Amino acid sequence: MKDILPDLCDLYPKHIQIADPIFQDFGGRDNFHGEVVTVYCFEDNSRIRELVQTPGKGKVLVVDGGGSRRKALLGDMLAEKAAANGWEGVVIHGAVRDVAAQAQVNLGLKALCAHPMPTEKKGLGEVGKTLSFAGIVIVNGDYIYCDANGILVAKQPLALP
Repeated sequence: MKDILPDLCDLYPKHIQIADPIFQDFGGRDNFHGEVVTVYCFEDNSRIRELVQTPGKGKVLVVDGGGSRRKALLGDMLAEKAAANGWEGVVIHGAVRDVAAQAQVNLGLKALCAHPMPTEKKGLGEVGKTLSFAGIVIVNGDYIYCDANGILVAKQPLALP
């Protein structure tokens, strides 16, 4: 594992936002970064299902699930689909499930918690919406950097140390 966030904080203190430390690591990758694709969905992962089936090389899916801890927005099958399509990682302001299986998938994954209950599929959600959670504001097209130290967001790509 490589710590990238402390160095980025040292190099770019005026150009970054740091998320409140409320997320846990669930994926098979220790650190990940990329251009943000945002989606807002509350207890319905229909839009996530659609997005992970598209090419995601160099991108991180950032999901505002309204902080719900009652239904899991991402399980092992969608995580495997995201990894197969090149997504760097997923950050979820909500819950995930199938955590033992997800730990084996080559995908960065941060979420609030694990919960075994799946979501309903009603086709709800909004892609490209500006998100606000964990003390930060994330705009579609921002850049996100994640490791065991937390989550950092910037308006432009940052040179990694």
